[in-house]
Amino acid sequence: MSTPCAAELPKEQKRFGSDGPGKEEIGDTFAVVDTETNWNDAVMSIGVVVADLKTRKKIDSVYYIIDPEYRVGGMFSEELRINEKGVRIADRKQALGEIRRWLDTYRVRMLFAYNASFDKNHLPEYSGYEWYDIMRLAAYRQYNRAIPASADCYKTGRLKQGYGVEDVLKMLSRNRGYRETHNAVLDAEDELQIMQLLGHEIKEYEIALLSDKGTGNR
Repeated sequence: MSTPCAAELPKEQKRFGSDGPGKEEIGDTFAVVDTETNWNDAVMSIGVVVADLKTRKKIDSVYYIIDPEYRVGGMFSEELRINEKGVRIADRKQALGEIRRWLDTYRVRMLFAYNASFDKNHLPEYSGYEWYDIMRLAAYRQYNRAIPASADCYKTGRLKQGYGVEDVLKMLSRNRGYRETHNAVLDAEDELQIMQLLGHEIKEYEIALLSDKGTGNR
């Protein structure tokens, strides 16, 4: 399908591809990762957003659809957006290898995800990275000031319900119309926004570092 030139692309279309880093963009960085799975619980798409460690502002993003896994279909197959500009289709080995090399260009060693044990367990090839669970702060009253006083929480401070990406981002942004897309790269951007709105320094996520078994430190 024909597309306008890059300068004219709508913001949402630009988010699916990467032109690589400029020298001024390489420094202290981290990445937010999101995966979507098919009916066989195999990864069918991966979205990764690189952000500045200090400002938490987005620097770049990539989005891969995994072939043949995506052909099996899944609950959110309609959100794959396979025809969008910048979407890359590759087998798992190629996709993960290219993503790793791309992360290396930004010197990324820290991966963040919402309910990160899910993504980490589905990406054992990336076990060498440090994985952090955004939910470990976002779902807890002591770290998320947007949680109302009336909310039902456990003694640990964690919400008993309503602590998924959609509920938490609605809470933090006060945008009641927000809906999670379940597209891997768009969800990764939303999860980065949660980190931005929480406003915590990266060092405060030390409690959210996953162990080798994929569970968060408590």
